[in-house]
Amino acid sequence: MRKYTQNDTPLFDALKNYVDENVWAFHVPGHKHGKGIEEFTDYVGKAVMEIDVNSMEDLDNLANPIGVIKDAHELAAKAFGADYAYFLINGTTSGIQAMIMAATEPGDKIIMPRNAHKSAFSALILAGVIPVYVYPDINEEFDIAMGITAEQVEEAIKLNPDAKAVLVLNPTYYGITSELKRIIELAHLNNMAVLCDEAHGSHFYFHPDLPPGGIQLGADIAALSIHKTGGSLTQSSLLISKGKRVDPLIIKSILSLTQSTSASYLLMASLDLARKQLATRGKEMLNKIIEITGYAKEEINGHNGLAALNKDDINKPSSLDPTKLVVNVSKTGMTGYEVMRLLRTEFHVQLEMADLSNIMAIISFGDDSESVKFLVNSLKKLTLNRRRGEELITGRILRPEVIVAPRDAYYGKNKSVLLEESAGEISAEMIMVYPPGIPMLCPGERITKDIIEKVKLLKKQHCQLQGMEDPNMEHIKVLGHNV
Repeated sequence: MRKYTQNDTPLFDALKNYVDENVWAFHVPGHKHGKGIEEFTDYVGKAVMEIDVNSMEDLDNLANPIGVIKDAHELAAKAFGADYAYFLINGTTSGIQAMIMAATEPGDKIIMPRNAHKSAFSALILAGVIPVYVYPDINEEFDIAMGITAEQVEEAIKLNPDAKAVLVLNPTYYGITSELKRIIELAHLNNMAVLCDEAHGSHFYFHPDLPPGGIQLGADIAALSIHKTGGSLTQSSLLISKGKRVDPLIIKSILSLTQSTSASYLLMASLDLARKQLATRGKEMLNKIIEITGYAKEEINGHNGLAALNKDDINKPSSLDPTKLVVNVSKTGMTGYEVMRLLRTEFHVQLEMADLSNIMAIISFGDDSESVKFLVNSLKKLTLNRRRGEELITGRILRPEVIVAPRDAYYGKNKSVLLEESAGEISAEMIMVYPPGIPMLCPGERITKDIIEKVKLLKKQHCQLQGMEDPNMEHIKVLGHNV
């Protein structure tokens, strides 16, 4: 077997060899190298369609890799300092679900932050696992959650010594990390696995000025959205693990249950190339991102009521990803949703996300000084041309009471009621804004008037509310009897 280096791309090379061979395709997909959907092929390019193929001997199979995909996995594991790596073609959602299911059994407890992504809560439903929530402190100036502390996790462990795992966000959507090293030590001391949701932290492994990656600190398993900050195609992610606390064979088995048997070679090839780029040029490219994000923060901070989130705004032991550009707009008299919408309609600038108080721009390998300057100048013009109003008060962070386990609530007997009249009921559904996809209400939690009012406020902002069967968000499924 050939000895590969991080400059190699075994899967991508195999795909190019397939194209060069001019194979007569009598296999799926049915477009046959793009000839079966010409209008689409003309737009995206013939090369894209030629490598959109199916599993075969020379291209290996994601369900049981023994060839070039296995080689690509091994290169990825080495690049991230892990023992094992697994390509994910169902996004990081499938990775978070797989690592929770691999580390627990039905009825087990998992210690986790309440501001986790919806995929973690869906894993609780799928796996029948009982959550023990840790509630992070809130930065009231920015109205965002901080990381969780070792002290909070230690208290949760004392109250729940039978928990099997601890889930940590590294970092949160807003780029804020937790006291991860100490949390890992505490969890391992109590024979609990540590799972890292690193959907927004795949770049951490490749620059010394960034917070460290979970595997580098001793975590057992991590799910990384390479497509978010690592350069691969949307929906392509990576699951990495180290050691045997979470059995690699169980991880592989669960991924075989949950991932598509028709794995996209476009997604996998992009992961192969993104890994090469991160491993060989990551530090150099991240230098540029850190520099231009720092410039943006300096230019924005204090301009007409704007406040860019900086490391000094984060209380230790939490830290901040310096490549994240989060800007509080509450003193402009506009909500984050309004600012994001106006930037798109007036300046053709599309941000990553907004909430009631903030906007967020992702600055990544595809950006340069010119694009970031345009963003900064657009934001300055937008806020300068509008009279500042009173600072918006968006309300406190909600902490709904957990009454029933998420799985029991999801599968329990339910009925549909008007959301307006649902206070006191136990929800059988999630309610969240996407992005970031953090549920404000989960199955099994009691609905309060504050939650109802928050949903009404968010509906007025025309943000993307999800989770309820009713697309108009007027009716909600609740358990069929009061608890």
